Amino acid sequence: MHRKKYRKVAVGGTFDKFHKGHEKLIDKAFELGEFVLIGLTTAKMLKSHTKLFPIASYSTRKKALINYLKNKGVKSVYQIIPLDNPFGITLSDEKIEALVVSHETSSRVKEINTLRGEQGLKPIILIVIEMVLSEDDVPISTTRIKRGEIDRDGQVLLSTKPK
Repeated sequence: MHRKKYRKVAVGGTFDKFHKGHEKLIDKAFELGEFVLIGLTTAKMLKSHTKLFPIASYSTRKKALINYLKNKGVKSVYQIIPLDNPFGITLSDEKIEALVVSHETSSRVKEINTLRGEQGLKPIILIVIEMVLSEDDVPISTTRIKRGEIDRDGQVLLSTKPK
């Protein structure tokens, strides 16, 4: 087995209505890291976000993540941890070498690296992935799925297609 680019890679999110965009984010982390730390947003952190729709429970979202990883054949090279704040453990775990994010969350890394520097930790390498587009060329998002515009694979639902 060849060595992957990084020993420890982190990725985080709410992962509600697990969809193709989430898959791309997770897949990239496993492509690059020997060990992947997956931060899963908790109810505590979600209280500070204004969401239009209710979000599935932590355990429901965690089960969806585990099922996806099981189906991909991933075994013990990851850990799912609660994400109570926007930084997770990136400010305390010096072994995290890279963070995989989408464009919508990439601005947070500059702040993380500033705070890591103040604590004498090495900066985290940022890997930004492109958003996955649905068949109407608009990014797939949980909000769009919950609105009934698209399904988890990005297919436009009949009720929203122009006539």
